[in-house]
Amino acid sequence: MTDPVLVEMLRGNVVESVHRGAAVVMDASGKVVLALGDTARPVFPRSAVKAIQALPLVETGAADAYGFGHAELALACASHSGEPRHAELAAAMLAKAGLDETALECGAHWPTSQSATVALARTGAEPSALHNNCSGKHSGFLCTCCHEGLDRHGYVGAAHPFQDMVRQAMQEVTGAEHSEANRGTDGCSIPTYAVPLDSLALGFARMVTGQGFGPERAKAARRLLEACMAEPFLVAGTDRADTRLMDMAPGRIFVKVGAEGVYCAALPELGLGIALKCDDGAGRAAEVAISAILQKLFSKDGELVSKLSDVSNPQMTNWNGIHVGSLRPSAALA
Repeated sequence: MTDPVLVEMLRGNVVESVHRGAAVVMDASGKVVLALGDTARPVFPRSAVKAIQALPLVETGAADAYGFGHAELALACASHSGEPRHAELAAAMLAKAGLDETALECGAHWPTSQSATVALARTGAEPSALHNNCSGKHSGFLCTCCHEGLDRHGYVGAAHPFQDMVRQAMQEVTGAEHSEANRGTDGCSIPTYAVPLDSLALGFARMVTGQGFGPERAKAARRLLEACMAEPFLVAGTDRADTRLMDMAPGRIFVKVGAEGVYCAALPELGLGIALKCDDGAGRAAEVAISAILQKLFSKDGELVSKLSDVSNPQMTNWNGIHVGSLRPSAALA
C-alpha cells in the first residue's frame, strides 16, 4: 500500500517536494474517526510516547514521594530544547533522589535551542547530559528506580527491571506486543518498539479518557497529560511546535513529537487519540500534518482553526528574508 501525500512544499506557486505518510484518529473504543494510509504498519513512535513511559513514575508513588508537580511531570514527558529552565529542573529532580547529572545514561549533546547553545558556549562550558532533550524523562526513570529500591545502574538496558515496567505499561496501554522481535534502541539508549499507528492512537485515546484502565492508571494518565498541557514550554521549548499548539488551546490539546516524522496527540473534550508518521521522517511535514488534523477535528471553533492555520501553513523565507515558498496540507488533509 502506497501512503498518500500528506504535505506539499511549494516554491513560488509550484509544488517542489511532497511528504507521504499515514495518520489515524481513534476513540477509546477503537472506533476509527479518520484514517489515511497504512495505519497498521509498525512504526517506532520514539519520543511521542514519553507520557506513557512516565506512567511508572506516578503509579509507583515516586512522583508524590519526591513532591513532583506539573512542572516535573511535564519535564518527565519532554523532548526539551535544553534551555536553562529545562536543565535546571532536571538537576532539581535528580537532587530529590540524592543524585546528580552523572547518574544520567542518556548521553550529552548541545541544546537544540540555538540561543541556549550560544549562551552555553560563551561561558566556555561543555554540554552535559542535563542538556540532552531526554534528560527529564531519564530523571523520572532514575527517581522511580530509587523509590522502588532498584539498582539504578544500567537502567537504560532492555534487561533492566525498570525497562520491563515501562515495556509492560506501553503494552497494556496500546494493546500491541512489545517484545524483542519489534525492539530497537532509541536515541537516548532506552528500548523503543515498533507498533502500528492504530495502537498508538488507541493508546492515547485511552490515556485521555481512562477507558479500559483501572482507577489508579486512569488517574495517573490524566495527571501526566494535564501536567503537559499546563506546562507546554517544559515539554518542548521556545517557539517549538508542541509548545505553540498546546498554548493555543490550554487544556484542550496534548501533542507530542517523536523523531523521524512521528506525532501523537490526545484531545480531552473529544476523547480522541491521534498518531501519524511521515514516511521520509521529515519533522517539518509532521508538524503541518498534525496541525491540519487538529483543524479538521476542531472545525467548529473558528478562532482555534485560524490559530492552527499558522502552523499548518508555514511560510518560508531565504537568508535575505525574502519569501520563497510555503508548506501546506495536501488535498487528503485539507
